[in-house]
Amino acid sequence: MKAWQLTDTTGIDAYVLNDIDEPSPGPGEVRVAIKRSGLNHLDLWVAQGLPAPGKLPHTGGSDGAGVVDAVGEGVAGFEVGDEVIVDPSMSCGSCDHCRRDEIVYCPEFGILGEHHPGTFTEKVVIPTINAVRKPGVVDWDVAGSFGLASVTALRMLEKAGLKRGQTVLVVGVGGGVSASAMQLAMAQGAEVLVTSRSQEKIDWAITEGATAGFDSTSEFGKEISTQGGVDLVIDNVGPATLKQSMRATKAGGRIAICGATSGPKFDLTLPQLWFKQLELIGSSMGNHAEFARALNWIAIGKAKSPVAKVFGFDELPDALRYLDSGEQVGNVAVAHD
Repeated sequence: MKAWQLTDTTGIDAYVLNDIDEPSPGPGEVRVAIKRSGLNHLDLWVAQGLPAPGKLPHTGGSDGAGVVDAVGEGVAGFEVGDEVIVDPSMSCGSCDHCRRDEIVYCPEFGILGEHHPGTFTEKVVIPTINAVRKPGVVDWDVAGSFGLASVTALRMLEKAGLKRGQTVLVVGVGGGVSASAMQLAMAQGAEVLVTSRSQEKIDWAITEGATAGFDSTSEFGKEISTQGGVDLVIDNVGPATLKQSMRATKAGGRIAICGATSGPKFDLTLPQLWFKQLELIGSSMGNHAEFARALNWIAIGKAKSPVAKVFGFDELPDALRYLDSGEQVGNVAVAHD
């Protein structure tokens, strides 16, 4: 079967379409024939060795959805032909953290496409706990691309204790995580403000229900603070915006951070942190229950998971270049059929 694999870590062009052996499911596992896979910035970072795969060649891709075409020994509850979504969060399944579904703290926690062979292939084998039934109302494009971004966004909002009626600022709206955070926050009754360097993306966000938008390169924190500030900031940009994010947050507010697309280091002005009683909250990925809740918000129609563009399986490098351009609003999907 075919798989897009990294042969080195020199960037997008290191992805090569290879012939690989078809995997067989072991005990407690199912094999999924992928119909759609989703792209994430993680795929770009892994291609650059940030972090490097454990071994090469490496099959990329975290998100996917498809049809069960084989089941392993002892599997109950799944049959050939079942439509499923791939939950990309992997763990040992047996430690105390896993038994409490705190899998992000498992010593063996990993993500498909980063620590394990991923979904940029015709078929993938996963434990049954990572196979989530696809609701009929969720189309294949969304099912195959929402996962990593939506579960990351939901965990940030939940860790930060979002409550109905609070105000949320989503920094850098347009990418998968930020677009999902905006949708999920509104679904939970929050008022949402956004920032972007693109007026087109700001206009899209306001059309979707955001209250206001600001230029990410401006002193948006000063302007928002004069209007009373926000309860919570969702920031995955990092150094380029974090100072303004802290300024935009009202006293006692929270800033949830899941990434740093503008760089890994930031000079923190400590008095601002303690005088405003702020909380900086680190967050990454999510557990299986959070994945299910993120899917449910989409399935019941309370939150959207926009798909900016769908590419063919043989167009994967072009899809990655499109993602890298930052032009998209929402997720990018690849059709395998």
